[in-house]
Amino acid sequence: MNDGESDQRRKQDGAATPTEAEARDREYSRRKDDTPRYIDPGDSVFSLWGRVIKARYQRIAAAATRRVMQRPLRIGISARIFHPEPGSTGLRSKNLQYLEESIAQWVMSRDVLVFMIPTVNTNGLLHPSNIRLRDYARHLDGLVLQGGADVSPQSYAETPTRPEWSGDRTRDMYELELLHEFVEAGKPVLGICRGCQLINVAFGGTLYQDIATDVPTALPHVHDDYDRHRHEIAFPPDSSLAKLFGQRLGGVVNSIHHQAVRTLGRDMQVEALSVPDGVVEAIRYRKAPFVMGLQWHPEFHRAGGEELLDCTGILDNFLRVARETRF
Repeated sequence: MNDGESDQRRKQDGAATPTEAEARDREYSRRKDDTPRYIDPGDSVFSLWGRVIKARYQRIAAAATRRVMQRPLRIGISARIFHPEPGSTGLRSKNLQYLEESIAQWVMSRDVLVFMIPTVNTNGLLHPSNIRLRDYARHLDGLVLQGGADVSPQSYAETPTRPEWSGDRTRDMYELELLHEFVEAGKPVLGICRGCQLINVAFGGTLYQDIATDVPTALPHVHDDYDRHRHEIAFPPDSSLAKLFGQRLGGVVNSIHHQAVRTLGRDMQVEALSVPDGVVEAIRYRKAPFVMGLQWHPEFHRAGGEELLDCTGILDNFLRVARETRF
């Protein structure tokens, strides 16, 4: 049958011959009215768009979380202060602020960024600034108070019993403000040696100005061997360090201090004691996520070492809290 006969047959059957445009229109209308099979018949436009927006938000939030989690932590370390020596010239005639290398290397061993926090002087004649210590607490994720000079007895309302135990009142004022700013911001604080003593004083505690004088029955806690001098410590059963170290009841630590905690500050808990003299070796402030002081220097302990207590777990706990409270 040829084309002409086919057209004649359609006309005889009463069927109209559709044009190409009409066929396209009919196909478009059919598709427009049909609902995809995967759509729930009970869905409305609003519920569908609600799920679309939620899925989009979840993707954005997941991407933002990955970026935040991948950003290295930023940990501040308080500065040691070198005061000008009378009659000196050159560098020794200037105020210097510095940190001991080992403490920075210990913190950086967990792949975090370390920043030394300088003192601030808003009334400086040469270079006044509007920067406050609270700005460091706002922008950094945690604080380490490093060791150094004695805490001044004036900072806990006492008079030095000997001139050489007068401490560094200037540094006390700077670090006390810095400590309270980080605690107020909800950021973790780890105090080392002097830093442990300062945390106790910050919350109303006092110190032995000299262990050998005030506690004659105590072990020697400072020696010419410096960081090679050591003794045992024990963890009280209810302490967080006892939970952290599990089966270990204590360990051996270095001992480089002639002052120590005398009366505990408010809301303080003892975390470790020297054996057998009972001198306080670690404390924790109970009203904050992480504010802990260690009387020994963990930065001088080898990670994974067997002789001295491996304090990597303490550092990791500090950094975990820093990550959780960084927002």
